[in-house]
Amino acid sequence: MSVDVRAAGAVLWRHAGDGIEVALVHRPRYDDWSLPKGKLDAGETLAAAAVREVREETGYHTVLGRHVAQTAYDVPARNGAKMLSKTVDYFSGEAVSGSFEANHEVDELRWLDPVAAERLLTNSADVGVLRGFCSLPATLTTVLLVRHAKAGKRDDWTGDDDLRPLSDAGLRQAEALRTLLPLFGPDDVFSAPRLRCVQTVRGVAEDLGVEIHHEELLSEEGYWPDPVHGINRLLAIAGAGGTPLICSQGGVIPDVVSALADRDGLALPAARGGVVPSKKGSLWVLSFRAGDTGPQLVGADYYPSPLPAPAPSRH
Repeated sequence: MSVDVRAAGAVLWRHAGDGIEVALVHRPRYDDWSLPKGKLDAGETLAAAAVREVREETGYHTVLGRHVAQTAYDVPARNGAKMLSKTVDYFSGEAVSGSFEANHEVDELRWLDPVAAERLLTNSADVGVLRGFCSLPATLTTVLLVRHAKAGKRDDWTGDDDLRPLSDAGLRQAEALRTLLPLFGPDDVFSAPRLRCVQTVRGVAEDLGVEIHHEELLSEEGYWPDPVHGINRLLAIAGAGGTPLICSQGGVIPDVVSALADRDGLALPAARGGVVPSKKGSLWVLSFRAGDTGPQLVGADYYPSPLPAPAPSRH
């Protein structure tokens, strides 16, 4: 089915005592209570649209987490001649700053516990999104796992392969990642010690004012002699808290993601024919819940490009 209209939003949440509250907005144009959302601007990614629309409708800046759900429905065209297909992608979004002021789209915002919010929502599709959000804890640990951007063909590089730099296309991908990744709130940066990996996340590290930690165990040469050791290193990084950004290689990422998913019983719809995707410049948003034996993988969203792209394949 072709999609005529793309939109994005978030289940905006915040801590409240021992629990959480979610934000619902009232739109006078429709006289309904809904989750904040809106249409993508030209050239905008789903994640960027979600953050922007939440800010415009609620006044809050949000840090995104996992992709929660996608809804699809038909809407009338402006001329009324036909129906258009519209999809809305929703993320988990923690409110980190801001305050609400009535605007031309939204005249009221309410912070409610999830049960009360479900009762107030007007549309059943929004209820389904909220229930999907509530199926997991709001306070998950996010790990951003990136494959390095394009670096040209290995056969065309005559020097040390560890020093093979990003190509012009790769530099553009890295700049796009520099815009995309902060929407998920990274606070520390790790990388396989290959120039192309370090270059891919250098801009993010500079913007955060942090050093890039080199992780030999997450390079192809360091990982494959003992994959369990490499996976345990990634879990240790996840277990240390915060929102780490890790840049690795195409010979590592599919095995790490599939091994963790198999271990924790998580289906990976992004995998086709048993192959876990990991294109250059792509991003896996891995969501972990604290477990008795360490972090447990409960969500995995794949973004094939830092540039405008379809919704992530997810669980």
